[in-house]
Amino acid sequence: MSIQWKTKSFDALTVYELYEILQLRSQIFVVEQNCVYQDLDGMDSQALYLWGEFEGKIVAHARLFKPGITFETASIGRVVVDSKHRNKKWGHELMQEAIKNVENIFGEYQITIGAQLYLKNFYETHGFIPISEMYLEDGIPHIKMKKE
Repeated sequence: MSIQWKTKSFDALTVYELYEILQLRSQIFVVEQNCVYQDLDGMDSQALYLWGEFEGKIVAHARLFKPGITFETASIGRVVVDSKHRNKKWGHELMQEAIKNVENIFGEYQITIGAQLYLKNFYETHGFIPISEMYLEDGIPHIKMKKE
């Protein structure tokens, strides 16, 4: 069985879908990374949600934004894959789906991300290049990257 990709606006999400997405983000970004930060940043209502389901459970997610919301260009953020499924390379599928959605839905080809520094090489394989020096966000090293 393979992963099934879905895309919805914030308003179209069911309560159960939103709960599972937020639970996954909290599991990875707060608990696994041991980082106390405010995940609910006020941007969720402006995002397009992309997620992957496997065996009825949300196991991967990313938020997609039109230009001018988080960066001047379109952007992808909150990229997350359940730790139990990282050996399946679904992070790469997630990024391919995210880029495809940004291009097809928003009609945008320039995409900016604020990437955790340790994932720089991962994002480079998807065409992103560093455009900033390292900076700390919530105590975690990040780098701004862009895909033209």
